[in-house]
Amino acid sequence: MDPLKQKFNEKASALRQEVRALLKEHGNTKVDEVVLKQIYGGARGVKTMVWETSQLDPIEGIRFRGYSIPQLRELLPKGPDGKEPRPEGLFWLMLVGEIPTEDEVKWLTDQWTSRSQVPEHTFRVLDSVPTSTHPMTQFALAISSMQTGSCFARRYDEGIQKSEYWDPTYEDTMNLIARLPRVAAYIYRRTYHNGDHIAPDISQDWAGNFAHMLGIESDDFKNLMRLYLTIHADHEGGNASAHTTHLVGSTLSDAYLSLTGGMTALAGPLHGLANQEVIRWIFKMLDALGTTNPSKEQIADYVNSTLAAGQVIPGYGHAVLRQPDPRFMAQKRFAEEYIKDDDIVNVVWKIFDVVPPILEGLGKVKNPWPNVDAHSGSLLVHYGLKEYSFYTVLFGVSRALGVLSALCWSRALGFPLERPKSVTTEWVKSFLEETA
Repeated sequence: MDPLKQKFNEKASALRQEVRALLKEHGNTKVDEVVLKQIYGGARGVKTMVWETSQLDPIEGIRFRGYSIPQLRELLPKGPDGKEPRPEGLFWLMLVGEIPTEDEVKWLTDQWTSRSQVPEHTFRVLDSVPTSTHPMTQFALAISSMQTGSCFARRYDEGIQKSEYWDPTYEDTMNLIARLPRVAAYIYRRTYHNGDHIAPDISQDWAGNFAHMLGIESDDFKNLMRLYLTIHADHEGGNASAHTTHLVGSTLSDAYLSLTGGMTALAGPLHGLANQEVIRWIFKMLDALGTTNPSKEQIADYVNSTLAAGQVIPGYGHAVLRQPDPRFMAQKRFAEEYIKDDDIVNVVWKIFDVVPPILEGLGKVKNPWPNVDAHSGSLLVHYGLKEYSFYTVLFGVSRALGVLSALCWSRALGFPLERPKSVTTEWVKSFLEETA
């Protein structure tokens, strides 16, 4: 058994016993109440699932196993130049709750390199669809096509005890994460660069090799990929892509099918697709204003006209957060260090100054602050990745780290099939009459 799997098994076994004891003693303890607007409002804020890998606080933002993004940027092992954290380190942390050593991260990089061979039939599946197919559709197709090699599906068919479900799920998780950069880069090159593919460079780390296969060799861009793939990895379990992965996984679908479900959720405009909507809105604004260096007054006028037309400002607002998204701030700090003179980046910063006061003035907006999507596009555009319909695939490669490590925990803790109770509006009316 490899060292990470052994460590996960030890942690999971201990927590499984602790959870059983908690449920035996406190299983009927009331935790939360549901009101009617939550039933009709997408179960917003209802505490109804366990997600071990991260937790989202409305004020402090996301914490991965208790660590904030600034702490992770300081503590996680970094890339070759020692500047930005390697996503491998965050995966290790999410899986076993410990900051890994340099040697442990190197071991994980080597593991993913050795597991990164994508089946040839996956490339054939991708080549069978038009290049005009949205990159997220291609991404979901590619992930589901690799299900033919699922360790969990094979061992389940052979007969496996429930207590061992986590083991092949771990193997699927490691294999799948290892292959995602190759798949994503293949989609990018076939869609936007006439199928001029770039072979992997196995001497590089996971994110550095991804940047290489995309065709952007800048060391700064590789650092951006390390940071981007770290900060987008998880956002507790209630967001659509995480919850969908968990829900599909609760049926004992394997990691490939579970992640496919999660990625189709991420592709929605109210979730991961929002990152392409932000940069599209910025380009539309700059085109309307006829400048790449607008004043704050010009931006304010355009924002007000957008709101007056009944539209939202993409990248602003969040279902949980009530402060600027720490992921936005991490990208802002990156830009301040690397590309502070970029025109589009400066537009993003001006929007940051302009939009919150306008939204607060409406008196209806609970969170006027930017989320992670408000900044990411400007950074990618600077380094030449201008095809914003691809941005959600980048998000998906990162999000796989969190949702798949959480899937391992769901299997290790023996979580059951998720099956909430639904009601009809007629039931609601009858209930209200009875309780009046």
